Amino acid sequence: MKNYDVIVIGGGPAGLAAAYNVKSAGKSVAIFENDLWGGTCPNRGCDPKKMLLSGVEARDRIAQLKGNGFSDVPFMNWSEIEAFKESYTSKIPAGSKGGLDSAGIDNYHGKVEFTSKNELKFEDEIFTADKFILATGQHPSILNIPGSDNMITSNEFLSLKQMPKKITFIGAGYIAFELANIANATGAEVHLVHHNDRPLKAFDGEFVNDMVEQMKSRGIKFHFNIDTKEIKKSEAGFELISDSYKLNSDLIVCATGRIPSVEGLNLSAAGVEYSRKGIKVNGHLQTTNQNVFAIGDVVDRPQPKLTPVAGFDANYVTDYIDKKTTDPIQYPSIPTLVYGSPKMARVGITTSEAEANPDQYRIVSSNLTSWYTYYRIHEPIAKAKIIFDKTNQVVGATVLTEQADELINLLTLVIDKKIANAEYSKLIMGYPTVASDLEYLI
Repeated sequence: MKNYDVIVIGGGPAGLAAAYNVKSAGKSVAIFENDLWGGTCPNRGCDPKKMLLSGVEARDRIAQLKGNGFSDVPFMNWSEIEAFKESYTSKIPAGSKGGLDSAGIDNYHGKVEFTSKNELKFEDEIFTADKFILATGQHPSILNIPGSDNMITSNEFLSLKQMPKKITFIGAGYIAFELANIANATGAEVHLVHHNDRPLKAFDGEFVNDMVEQMKSRGIKFHFNIDTKEIKKSEAGFELISDSYKLNSDLIVCATGRIPSVEGLNLSAAGVEYSRKGIKVNGHLQTTNQNVFAIGDVVDRPQPKLTPVAGFDANYVTDYIDKKTTDPIQYPSIPTLVYGSPKMARVGITTSEAEANPDQYRIVSSNLTSWYTYYRIHEPIAKAKIIFDKTNQVVGATVLTEQADELINLLTLVIDKKIANAEYSKLIMGYPTVASDLEYLI
């Protein structure tokens, strides 16, 4: 039997951050991982996806300047950019494990399960700890329909060695939109199928419709109100079947969401409650077993499941375990983005919340397309909706532009630091940039 002060389950961004923090605090710690060291984000998630999207961004910029300095718009060479992506991701597992080894953190690779409230079994050995931190993340869900094994998920898509000529994505959330834009930039015929007519439901409806129209103009075909019933192999590849509807493709990607990775952990033996949405926690990220904490994407909570949030959780929990804080966790404003063509982002109070409470909030809509920052690169559309409270302080924002990732981060600072227009206008920013434009939005 081996005993530690803290045992971490999950070797992704949240788990690794927690393990390093515990080690730095002078406590004994062990970490377990049953898949790739480094976790989803750097191996099969945000990092490789963003590398592929860099090619989409380059192609979009050339397309926008066609006739204004460029005559040809090349397609993205999939095999080359996939190899570029692999040059980064292939180093992640060994690098992540090497970091643990160098720090003197005991690490184990393989499946682990609880046998009691304070014991784990790994292979034939029992491990005990004073505290446990669950950081197992999520994995892609697959529709429970006949022929589900004829589909792939985002995991496999990101490592395709050849892009098919015709590809279909089932779903209309972040992942489906982003992967559809990547495939489209390679010249593939791209279809997106969704069971209703409201994609990206967490975002402003007007901006979502604008984004869909921009994607349609690039050749992406949307099929709304199609409830997929079955996937069959066909002579053409694979056939998506619904009521009175069929669609043949070379490849079908199921992008209908992600579910918590809790299978095989035997959480019931530990007295830890969970649901399809994740592990239940209190304000201190304690589960229904007060000595077991949960952090990152595996947690059932309203905050977006993002890598920076996972890191924030890790820092909080290790501080709480080390008695550096007794307060419940308090999250700052959290921006969330869809890396499409164009990008869309939001932070703080949503437009739907503001519209439902007109006595508390004021929405200012701006069409930025003709502003110089966007005009100089000939962006086809750029918009913003800024939400103010009764004191004229910015409390929320939704933006649609190729530069949404930069703009939303600035707006997040404005919201969290309660920066007023009079204060911001006293600053001198690099010009012309989204930062120099900000004073005209807030």
